[in-house]
Amino acid sequence: MSTQILAQIEDVLDNIRPALHADGGDVELVEFDEEGFVHLQMHGACGGCPMSTATLTLGIEAELRRQVPEVEGVITV
Repeated sequence: MSTQILAQIEDVLDNIRPALHADGGDVELVEFDEEGFVHLQMHGACGGCPMSTATLTLGIEAELRRQVPEVEGVITV
């Protein structure tokens, strides 16, 4: 696993975090696996929010795939 890819993923998440913090939530990078999937854990208000799936897919996953070509998708843990 490339530390450069992990750094790119963290940079994207750092740009997204202010919006999550505004709603009382956060996201944590757990793993980037060999198949190209980013494993994320939602925290705070995002952890139990019914909209967190939409946030992950439409927001976080879309941005990660746009900025980090190695990312195939996002998995919530």
